[in-house]
Amino acid sequence: MRGDRVEVVIDTGAGLERYEIEATKAGRRVEVSTSRGQVEVNEVTRTGQTVRTARFMASRVVALVEHPSEEPEDDRPRAVRRGKPDENQQALM
Repeated sequence: MRGDRVEVVIDTGAGLERYEIEATKAGRRVEVSTSRGQVEVNEVTRTGQTVRTARFMASRVVALVEHPSEEPEDDRPRAVRRGKPDENQQALM
C-alpha cells in the first residue's frame, strides 16, 4: 500500500548507513526477501511487476524495520470517476 516503507541499517565498516525504501504510488507495496546471503527489498505494482529494487549483503544488515502506512486504509481518499449521465437517462430523484 502507498506509504508502506522499509528501513534498512547497514554496517559500512566506517559506521552505520540508513536506507529507506517506500511505496511511492497508490496500489504499490514493498516486499522483503532473503536468499543466498542477500536481503532484497522490492517496490511492486498491483500486477506484481517490480518497479525498484535494493539489495544488501545479509552479513552487513544491522536492522531491517518494516513500517506500515500511517494512514488507516479506510480513511484514504479514493479516486472516483463520475461521468455525465446519458441524455436519455432519467433522474433518480
